[in-house]
Amino acid sequence: MVRIFRQYIPIPFLILGLVEFLLLVSSIYLGMVLWGFLGNTEITQTGIPLWPKALVFAAIVLLAQMSMGLYQRRFRFGLAGMILRIGISLAVTAVALTLLYYIVPDLFLDRGVLAFGFLIAALLLVFTRFLFVRSMNRDQLKRRVLVLGAGENAAQISRQLRRRVDQQGFVIVGHVHVRGEHDVVDESLVIRPDVTLLTLTKELNVDEVVVAVGERRRKSFPVHDLLDCKLSGIDVIDLLCFFERETGKLKLDILSPSWMIFSDGFNQSKSLNAQKRIFDIIVSLLLLGIAWPFMLLVAMAIKIEGKGRGSVFYRQIRVGQHWQLFNVYKFRSMREDAEKGGKAQWAKQNDDRVTRVGRVIRKTRLDELPQIFNVLKGNMSFVGPRPERPEFVTQLSEQIPYFAERHRVKPGITGWAQICYPYGASEKDSLEKLQFDLYYIKNYSLFLDLVIILQTAHSVIAGKGGR
Repeated sequence: MVRIFRQYIPIPFLILGLVEFLLLVSSIYLGMVLWGFLGNTEITQTGIPLWPKALVFAAIVLLAQMSMGLYQRRFRFGLAGMILRIGISLAVTAVALTLLYYIVPDLFLDRGVLAFGFLIAALLLVFTRFLFVRSMNRDQLKRRVLVLGAGENAAQISRQLRRRVDQQGFVIVGHVHVRGEHDVVDESLVIRPDVTLLTLTKELNVDEVVVAVGERRRKSFPVHDLLDCKLSGIDVIDLLCFFERETGKLKLDILSPSWMIFSDGFNQSKSLNAQKRIFDIIVSLLLLGIAWPFMLLVAMAIKIEGKGRGSVFYRQIRVGQHWQLFNVYKFRSMREDAEKGGKAQWAKQNDDRVTRVGRVIRKTRLDELPQIFNVLKGNMSFVGPRPERPEFVTQLSEQIPYFAERHRVKPGITGWAQICYPYGASEKDSLEKLQFDLYYIKNYSLFLDLVIILQTAHSVIAGKGGR
């Protein structure tokens, strides 16, 4: 993997993106050649040469594919699903280009050239993806990982990453037994070497050693062997960093305050906060400009269902940055008497308190659009941890370690946890989502915010996360 803007990006996906970008640019040039070959010599031209138009076309297609989840590390759809998503991304591109040509006419491409360009792009993308999926399933192309340790910590790798789709980027070649540690992993995977660790890595053609020893202060911990590996070009990484890279979350059961203090990340500088605030305002205004007709329709639907009675908007106290309380705004999706007696309740699957209109707007996330005003007011950010109610925050802070740390940043309309984990409505769900929230707080960047926004579009289209 390579790290760009503090985000781990698998090299195969980086190469895939670059290859597809070049193919998309080439498809426009091929489209022009084919259109001319059919005798269409009079091609509409503008003052801008062809190459900027081809670059714009390629960039929009890549963004549309990202919003369809086609660059997710753990995509769980087959070839048919992939072809469908490519088709949708090209349709989204067509709509985006229509708007763009209206705003910037100089970028206009002749309709015949564009039609051939879309057709060639579709064929090239499907063929490239087919080859990519085939190559990703070959162990020869994966990173070879040797785990130091065979105890309880080491066993978490196979438990947490047990599915093949979770191990697309690496293959475990074995677990090295460490004296004094009780082995838990499958005995067939345990290695008891009679050579040095460096010699073993060379014999097994290892690319990386993951240190998963539970107790590192014992005398049997091979400090010098690990140093030999490191200085000989073998990557050495601890278990927590390994999980962070492969799962996009911080494992709470092996997380320690010292690791958080000395690791890179958790940057809350004034300049970074100022950049995020500007980003929030720009994105919120753009979304408001696009979403206001839908917001008006939702308000009318709520009023019609309620026969003119009841409020359209719903206000609720939530905990924000630095534990400050604020009112979050949402479209009302439940009955007015959803919480009799004022007692806070978790939302349930198929909750009978949800209205008919509420089921639709919660599934499509339209109920959360009024939170744009929270972002503009400064109570929330566009991207961040989900804002929770004070009652739940008090309860969960007592039961889950590090839960209070999620309030070091502003809560968000969408977030890393929301796109990586289903709707959370229990203590267990909150613990799982906290691990993703901590990853976001540690690795925050505007690039990550953009990725989350695009992935949120995919979640909304796929109907994920609503309840």
